[in-house]
Amino acid sequence: MNIVFAISEVEELVKTGGLADVGKALPLALHALGEDITIVMPYYRVLDEQLNLATVTEPQTLFTEGQVYHFNIRYLQWHDIPIYFVDSPEHFMREGLYANAFDAYDDNGERFSFFSGAVLQTLKAINKQPDVIHCHDWHTAMLPFLLNHEKSGYFKDTATVFTIHNAAFQGVHKLDTIPYLRHHPDISNQVHGGYVNMLQCGIEFATKITTVSPNYAKELLTDLGSHGLHERLVKRQADLSGILNGCDYTQWNPETDTFLPENYSTENFHAKTSCKRVLQEKCGLPDNADIPLIGMVCRLTEQKGFGYILPILDDLIKHSVQMVIVGTGDPKVCMDLGEFAQQHPDQFAFINGFSSEHAHLVEAGADFFLMPSQFEPCGLNQMYSLAYGTVPIVRSVGGLKDTVIDHSNDLEGTGFVFDDPTPYALLTCIRRALLAYYEDKAKFREMQLRGMRTRFTWEAAAKDYQQLYASL
Repeated sequence: MNIVFAISEVEELVKTGGLADVGKALPLALHALGEDITIVMPYYRVLDEQLNLATVTEPQTLFTEGQVYHFNIRYLQWHDIPIYFVDSPEHFMREGLYANAFDAYDDNGERFSFFSGAVLQTLKAINKQPDVIHCHDWHTAMLPFLLNHEKSGYFKDTATVFTIHNAAFQGVHKLDTIPYLRHHPDISNQVHGGYVNMLQCGIEFATKITTVSPNYAKELLTDLGSHGLHERLVKRQADLSGILNGCDYTQWNPETDTFLPENYSTENFHAKTSCKRVLQEKCGLPDNADIPLIGMVCRLTEQKGFGYILPILDDLIKHSVQMVIVGTGDPKVCMDLGEFAQQHPDQFAFINGFSSEHAHLVEAGADFFLMPSQFEPCGLNQMYSLAYGTVPIVRSVGGLKDTVIDHSNDLEGTGFVFDDPTPYALLTCIRRALLAYYEDKAKFREMQLRGMRTRFTWEAAAKDYQQLYASL
């Protein structure tokens, strides 16, 4: 099948979050299964500085009602997959992808509406008529709308798949700030109170809708889980499916991880102890192999469960336990964690920042990995943790529910799971985990090894997408 990915970021080229991981891994997995894959993405300043790619067509002109846009198409052969870049300096030659420091660009609605139209123009310019255009998140959500109202007939046999990676980010913009759409003859039905909700448009006009885990697909049918879009999604329920993201085990493998002081495996598990010792040393915690160490690496936001974590720290620290949190984000959360670390330097460490070295070392050196998320469409860190024999403590939401089996299941348990969105429920779950750690070391070790043998592959995800594409 001839599949085009329309996406705003691809890991290895440019990345701000998990969307880029999918943008790399899924096309590669589909290509490995024999599909004809093409990627179209924006040509950002950072890409121009790194790659300085040549143009491959004549300059393009895109007409809308009352607007004219000029752009170039640049090209890169990447892992045997062609990537075409929409080069419009007015839209993409900026410091950041979506924001300047912490402030989102005011014209993001215009930038990515234009990009959606430019993807279609690019495909015409390179003479490609895809079977499926796979769109990702709000940045490309207007593409199914534009394709649905495309008058030339060029895409009459092309279907669209729209993947929701996180329904919290919906791309809501005032129509007045989107010249590209403002005079579109069919846009009025998508305007509510003067605003266009791009994610909502993708849901309404895509041929099929997917999200990044089966359980998150169920949550999207509820008011709370969909962030207010449940009525639209319930109407499209027959076209909605959840396909679990995979994990890149080439980057996350304790047997080959170059960030670790010593590599380890299920057969050589004792070497994990040296990773714990180095983590304690780098974080200024006492070197103690016997004390349980809880790690956490994430954005410091409410979504990640800090509304549950901060209220229980005083009670948690009364136990014989150490804790390391690595991340950046909400200044108030940073301040609270920093103050707590100063008060309890022998038990609690906070690293305000992010580095790949810290992320890998926490995954390898901790005994537990904490993910008490409010919502988590898929989640990757729990997959990394399982691969590293680091037992996840998670809330039963989204992809966390799909990937972590509670310790109460003696034969299959891989972690500790709680349901209620309360600090007390989290504290109770952590206490349950600590009890298991101290109570039966052999049983705890078997759970660690069981997690290391668990696999969530991109090949499996790609086969599910293959079936979906073929059904279209």
